[in-house]
Amino acid sequence: MTWAIREKSYSQRRACRLVGLHPKTYRYASKRSSDEGLRKRLRELASQRRRFGYRRLGLMLERQGIKLNRKKLYRLYKEERLTVRKRGGRKRALGTRAPMAIPQDRNLRWSLDFVADTLVSGRRFRILTLVDDFTRECLGLVVDTSLTGLRVVRELDRIAELRSYPCMIVSDNGTELTSNALERDLALATRPRCRMALHCPRQTHAEWLRRELQRPPA
Repeated sequence: MTWAIREKSYSQRRACRLVGLHPKTYRYASKRSSDEGLRKRLRELASQRRRFGYRRLGLMLERQGIKLNRKKLYRLYKEERLTVRKRGGRKRALGTRAPMAIPQDRNLRWSLDFVADTLVSGRRFRILTLVDDFTRECLGLVVDTSLTGLRVVRELDRIAELRSYPCMIVSDNGTELTSNALERDLALATRPRCRMALHCPRQTHAEWLRRELQRPPA
């Protein structure tokens, strides 16, 4: 079209008729905004959580008050080339993790971890440990054969009824603690000041409590 108009001096109507294109289609200019601010925030979140897909990033945006259509979110995610690559070979830490600061008061930061063991019958069970990182107080020990993300949410709600939620809850990269259920639960309006964060092993007191529980009796 452009070549015919410029090089052959055809009128726009004639060039459109030759290729079978409606003139309005040729003159159409997209009115879609660039969404530069949204794209920038999406890139920032993807750099912080490098193993999160577009659904998990959408939940994080929703926690910040940004609600997007699923199709638009996926389109921006693909255009910014944020697709998570499949892991291959040995797992390695992504990026450099700074040492975690020590909280200066009670109920500012909790840490979560799991302990696993086997009964005499051979059936496995798990213990969810929850510790206040300032007072080193054990806030809860939940024992069961199955501890899903939804179960973790219920136990956190039960403990928060007595103490209220902290500013931060740190955990490792376990499947129960990185599930959509946990992300969605902390995104509710009743928990506006609480957020999840990952930690390096042996940086929180939940790791210390887990090692104490696993230590064989003297």
